[in-house]
Amino acid sequence: MLTVEANGAAIPAIGLGTWELRERTCARVVEQALRLGYRHIDTAQMYDNEREVGEGVRASGVRRSDVFITTKIWTTHFAPNDLLRSAKESLVRLRMTEVDLLLLHWPNSHVPLDETLGGLAQAKELGLTRHVGVSNFTVALIKEAVAKSPVPLACNQVEYHPYLDQTKVLTACRENGLALVAYSPVAKGRVKKAEALNRIGARHGKTAAQVCLRWLMQQNVAAIPRTSKLERLSENIEIFDFELDDAEMNEIFAMGTQDGRLTDFSLAPKWD
Repeated sequence: MLTVEANGAAIPAIGLGTWELRERTCARVVEQALRLGYRHIDTAQMYDNEREVGEGVRASGVRRSDVFITTKIWTTHFAPNDLLRSAKESLVRLRMTEVDLLLLHWPNSHVPLDETLGGLAQAKELGLTRHVGVSNFTVALIKEAVAKSPVPLACNQVEYHPYLDQTKVLTACRENGLALVAYSPVAKGRVKKAEALNRIGARHGKTAAQVCLRWLMQQNVAAIPRTSKLERLSENIEIFDFELDDAEMNEIFAMGTQDGRLTDFSLAPKWD
């Protein structure tokens, strides 16, 4: 599995997102994904499925040391002591001694960022996580976080797909030494209907979703598509045997706009 590397973290280029996967379905999909060759599983406290993710990892028979596990701290736990307590609770639910990557799930303007980053750094120092990072951070927040974090940040996890132009955030990540991890990388299934992606896919014998994931990978971006369908699991990981040329890459870039965002909550920052 190819990896995206930043500040000592080697993040597998394709992972499984688990948002909205619940109970037995979640455990079964995680188990199947790992048996198919996935080595990156993404969860979060807010998804309410950390327990099932852990069950799926154990049922897969794949060694824990071979799997890259990400979880995310919810915004109500950003005070430093609360952050440490909630991180430990995540590990209890996962039945793991550490995660590979611990992220701040969304920015929280009500708790000073330097305090939260201090708690995140402490979680790393205590061995609760191997790496730390952020999610849904804007260019300004990336710069502030990098300046204030006592330890190196591995990534910024954000929504990114062909319909959403994330050039500014991707550039800021690169300039500040962070990897970018793309959630909703196939735009919640909408890419299936994209004429350009289907046309490019036909050339390579690939689906629109595979073209989309390959486009991200060729930007050195990791992607965590979510699916509950086992056939889609196989499809999403079969992107290492073809390559998009510059013209195809640029055609896909041209699809992006500033208002292509699909995930936007009241707690969201002012987007770039």
